[in-house]
Amino acid sequence: MSDPLKRSFPPVVDADTRVLLLGSLPGERSLAERRYYAHPQNQFWRLLAPVIGVDLPALDYPARLAALQAAGIGLWDVVAQARRTGSSDAAIRDLAANDLAALVATLPRLRAIGFNGGTALRHGRAQLGEAAAGYAIVALPSSSPLHTVGVAAKQAAWSVLTAYL
Repeated sequence: MSDPLKRSFPPVVDADTRVLLLGSLPGERSLAERRYYAHPQNQFWRLLAPVIGVDLPALDYPARLAALQAAGIGLWDVVAQARRTGSSDAAIRDLAANDLAALVATLPRLRAIGFNGGTALRHGRAQLGEAAAGYAIVALPSSSPLHTVGVAAKQAAWSVLTAYL
């Protein structure tokens, strides 16, 4: 029996996006709820809250996305679809990439591309190739609950994003 096919969500961007944050592929909880970073133990919203000065965890999902967009932050994933059992990036197989270069070309104010975790960085840099020239590339420690380092240890790396907003 093969692993189930999982698909990423559409990008959350607009013409004012200055920072594009790229994950790998949504986890099981996110896929079930059709929301980016839906697992309550994922640190994504807590890590970005001080970056934009908004208490993101206290907001409902549509308000979180609106706050990110108002701050100039967009979201997407490097993997369009893949087979994977569970939520671990290590279990990703048979992946098809999202067209990151095409998306980046539509973002006139883009200044930086942040990669949420090593898998996103590895695949995303390869996918972008020459399209990454001219943008700051920011490697971020994964916000995933599977990456067990605490929020405080990750915050300094995520706070670097403030410089690009």
